[in-house]
Amino acid sequence: MLQQDWMAEVMAIQPKAGVRDNDGNMVFIESGNYTQGAVPYPGEWQMPQGSQPRADEFPNREVAVSGFYMDPYEVSQGEFAAFVAATGWKTIAERPLDILELARQVPKGTPLPDSSDLEPGSLVFKEGQPGDRHFSSWWTFTRGANWQFPQGAGSQAVPDHPVVHVSWYDAMAYCRWLGKRLPREAEWEFAARGGLSGGVYAWGNTAPGKSADQGNFWQGNFPFQNTGEDGYLRTSPRGSYPPNAYGLYDMSGNVWEWCSDWYHSAAYACSNGEAHATNPTGPDKSYDPAFPATAQKVIRGGSFLCNDSYCAGYRTAARMKTSPDTGSEHTGFRCVRDKD
Repeated sequence: MLQQDWMAEVMAIQPKAGVRDNDGNMVFIESGNYTQGAVPYPGEWQMPQGSQPRADEFPNREVAVSGFYMDPYEVSQGEFAAFVAATGWKTIAERPLDILELARQVPKGTPLPDSSDLEPGSLVFKEGQPGDRHFSSWWTFTRGANWQFPQGAGSQAVPDHPVVHVSWYDAMAYCRWLGKRLPREAEWEFAARGGLSGGVYAWGNTAPGKSADQGNFWQGNFPFQNTGEDGYLRTSPRGSYPPNAYGLYDMSGNVWEWCSDWYHSAAYACSNGEAHATNPTGPDKSYDPAFPATAQKVIRGGSFLCNDSYCAGYRTAARMKTSPDTGSEHTGFRCVRDKD
C-alpha cells in the first residue's frame, strides 16, 4: 500500500466522542525558548564514543515553542487495545507486506522476497555476537510479531507497558481518534529537556549507569550481553522511573517515540539558514544520505536497547529515523494537543 493510501485510512478514523475529557491527564508545557541540537557533555566524565553528538544535531539554533499539552506517559498496550476495539484498526505489522511498496523503497535492482515471505510480521531484537556492529545482525523479521505479540507467537502484550510494533501511520490513527497529534520534533526535545538548558538526558547530567533510577536502557556489553541491572531486559511498565522536571516519564529510554516531522540530515539548516525558528514543523521532505531512496520520519528518546558504547539515543538531542510504514519491538509514541 502506498503512503497516500495509508494516510487516507488515517483520515477516515472518526474522532472519539468527548475526547477533551482526557485533557486533565495531560501535562501542560509552558511556552519557552531553547537551543536545539547537540548538548556538550559536562566535564566530569569522558564522553563515550556512542554518545558523541552526530552531524544531524547541528547547527544549533534558537527555537521558540508555544505552549502545548503532552501525555505524561508513552501510549500503553492497554490504551492501544481500546483504540483497536473501538475502530477496528489493523496495524501495518498485522497486514501482509506490500511488494510494490517494498520495491519502491529499496535501491533499483535489489532482489525482492518470494511471495511466501510476505506474511505479516515485524522486527524483533535478537542478541548479537561479540564484534557485530551492524544493526542488520541484531534484528529478525518475525512472522506474527505485532503489538499483541511483541516477540511473535507465544509472547503476550502487557497492558501497562508501552505499545510497540506500531508504525507512524498507526500512531497517527490513534492520535486522530483522541483528537490529538504527534509532537513536532522541536516540541519533543523542548519537553524532554524539562527546562534544563544544558540537559544531556531527560534525568539531567548524571552519567548513565551512575544511578538506578535514570531510565530503562541496556546495561552490559551491547549487543551481546544485557545484564538487566535495571530489572528489565525489554520494555518496562510506564512510570517505572522518576519523571523529568515537567512531569514526563520515559523521555529517555524504554521505547523510541514517533514525531510528526520528516527526517532530514540537515533539518536544522533547512529554514533558509535562519538561526531562530518559531514552532518549526520540520522539512517538507525527507533526506538521509545513508538511505536516499527511503522517506523517513523522526523518532526520539532512545529505547531499552540504547547503550553509551554504541547508540546513546536517550540523549535529549539525539535524533533517529525510520520509514513511516515500519514498526519494531522498541518503537512506540506519545501524543500532544495544542492549547486552545
